[in-house]
Amino acid sequence: MPWPVDDDAEAAFAAALLTTDPEQADRAPGGLFTADGGDATRRFRVHRNNVVVSLVEVLMVAFPAILRLLGEAYFRALVGEFVRAHPPRSPVLLDYGDGFPDFLDAFPPLDHYPWLGDVARLERAWSQAYHAADSTALPPDALGRVAPDALMTLRFDPHPATRLVRSRYRVVSIFRANRSPEPLSEPVRADGGEDALVTRPGLTVAVRLLPTGGAAFFAALLAGASLGEAAQAGHGDAGRTGAGDFDLTATIAVMLEAGAFQGLADELQENTKRTGPAPSK
Repeated sequence: MPWPVDDDAEAAFAAALLTTDPEQADRAPGGLFTADGGDATRRFRVHRNNVVVSLVEVLMVAFPAILRLLGEAYFRALVGEFVRAHPPRSPVLLDYGDGFPDFLDAFPPLDHYPWLGDVARLERAWSQAYHAADSTALPPDALGRVAPDALMTLRFDPHPATRLVRSRYRVVSIFRANRSPEPLSEPVRADGGEDALVTRPGLTVAVRLLPTGGAAFFAALLAGASLGEAAQAGHGDAGRTGAGDFDLTATIAVMLEAGAFQGLADELQENTKRTGPAPSK
């Protein structure tokens, strides 16, 4: 199907691939013709269908828990709507699907399942962690080498794979149940908040359910707060929710075991001072 190559023609071709206008969907974009004089509209319709199907299959792989929860037929129809409303912005399909959780939140037929968006956010975080850059996690004994009076001033350099997902719903329980190859013995209740820490210190992505105050603690550390400031955030969050006490020692153990950080931020700054900035390319 020869096609004049210019920016306007490319934009028209791309728009026609995912149009929701029934009149436009029933014809090839203007100026498109075949070398042998065949039916350009029929051939373009096949190509358009293949594009939509391939993008739907990308999201089926990226959101297996949502696929299982909704069933394949409903999921395909739903994602078809998403694909047409939110075409890819990048040729890298690993990046596709960032807007899917928000789409689920705003999709009226799913109003009775308000937790679906957060489950999709956790699945997205899992995918991002899986494809993140490799790095060595902070060793478990790293804090033992720090002077006690300096411990609370430490700041940490996040591991590239670390993600935090907070929810008013039991997203970790729903995620685990619907990612498991085992059939569900009983439905998982959605009510009751759960927060997840997603890490990949080695080759395997891990999703951990955080204890009371843990999400506020990690959110503060990931934002650059010191260990002491993050501890205050954890205690404050636990006090507001009334869900229990914040255990700093146990949460630090989770942090080190999970490999959520790749080093101490102060060490990173010192190394930069000693070696100077990286040379520009």
